[in-house]
Amino acid sequence: MRCSVRRCCVTSGGVALLWLLVTLEVPREVDDDTNRMAVQVQEDQVLPLPMPHEDSYGRRKDLEPLEDWQNLTFKYLEKIQQRKKTWLTVGISSRPQPDGSGLLHTLLSVFRAASKVEQKRLTVLVHLAGADLAWRRETVLHASSLFSPQILAGQLLLVHAPPEAYPAEGGTRARACCREPDSAQNVDHAFLVSFATELSEYFLLLEDNAFCAPNFISHVQRKVDALRSQPWVFLEFSNLGFLGKLFRSGDLPVLARFLLLFYGEKPLDRLLPHFRTLLAQKDPILCRPFLFYHRVSYRTLNDSQKASGAQRKSLYSPDNPPGAVFTDMKIFEVHFPWEAYALDESFFWTHNVSAGSHLTVILNHPADLRRVQVLTGTVVDGRYALEEGQVELGHEPEGMPQRCTRFALLGLLREGQLDQEVVPKSVGHEVSCVRLVANADQVGGLIVRHIYLWEERARALGAAQDKGHSIRP
Repeated sequence: MRCSVRRCCVTSGGVALLWLLVTLEVPREVDDDTNRMAVQVQEDQVLPLPMPHEDSYGRRKDLEPLEDWQNLTFKYLEKIQQRKKTWLTVGISSRPQPDGSGLLHTLLSVFRAASKVEQKRLTVLVHLAGADLAWRRETVLHASSLFSPQILAGQLLLVHAPPEAYPAEGGTRARACCREPDSAQNVDHAFLVSFATELSEYFLLLEDNAFCAPNFISHVQRKVDALRSQPWVFLEFSNLGFLGKLFRSGDLPVLARFLLLFYGEKPLDRLLPHFRTLLAQKDPILCRPFLFYHRVSYRTLNDSQKASGAQRKSLYSPDNPPGAVFTDMKIFEVHFPWEAYALDESFFWTHNVSAGSHLTVILNHPADLRRVQVLTGTVVDGRYALEEGQVELGHEPEGMPQRCTRFALLGLLREGQLDQEVVPKSVGHEVSCVRLVANADQVGGLIVRHIYLWEERARALGAAQDKGHSIRP
């Protein structure tokens, strides 16, 4: 039974790879000569696999397009074939979304969070799913520009399963696959894991809107080593949906077949516990601290949502008026200070903080604040929180770059957090700076997860909209 399942899934992977090769070698018949893939032909120079008669800067030139495609394709495939099997494959399946895909941000997070040593043990596999050709073209172009070294080294693979590979129309479950996003997502991931079977020893499943903790590969490897004598089907490095699930690659053919059999039954995050139980792992194995979070913005409303009063931005959502973030804490090349002020799940990471160190948001224009929330440490267990700190509101900015000359204490952090209404209101009037200050030396890591600000004017606007009135800006 297991052999037949493996043979079926390997065949599916072979079909997907064959389609990829045909796409690369015969572009004129597939995508009107506009699909691109970046290959680094010399240091600091990226050449897109071309549009006919154009060079890498868009200038027309006389080349044999098919010969050029074949030469570069063979060069790229030779790199992939020469690359040894890695320790970990990170797998992501992505489809176009109404509010924009976060795939490129996720890929940036993956590669930034992995050190150069860790990247040698890493392969990233992306399945660009769906029938939207324009979106695939745009995604490949951006990926080619951002990740050409990784593509050339075989660290980043982009694949696409053609529509013919999906369940044929006619049957009830096939129609459900075309109609229900969850069903299509299950089939997308069946192809993803099938293709990943032979790439590495372990497979880590991510979503296309994820944010990765620093050095997550080393953390995962230490956990795997610690559980080497314990049987498991998959480990969970996040408690959000199917994000951060780690599998042994030897189990991927069985998982692919399972998803193809039951794609119409439940969403993926609800199917995986059944798969785990069938393979005799009764209870989930949660690995803390969690290493992966969703990157979800509060400001991703599409036009129809903006026009809908029921779905208008909630009064409980933070406003975070435009500003710049400065700090005298240590900055690393993975998580930057401004990420603590972003309205998503990114964060600022530093370590060995000294007393008096600060992280300061300087607003572009003074704002009347009604509420301030500062969250430090990890979501679940609060590790890497600021043990002793306070939040201050600043006024009377001067200089270039600007700095506030007067600060008032808003409150002290309790267990690494502060969530406080600004009382009296005069303290929150015309605020130009919000400053987080460390009150004692702290050895080890520090995560500043969120700095959230709510404005009085935003609340008034929201209330007026709910009543059907408008306030002149």
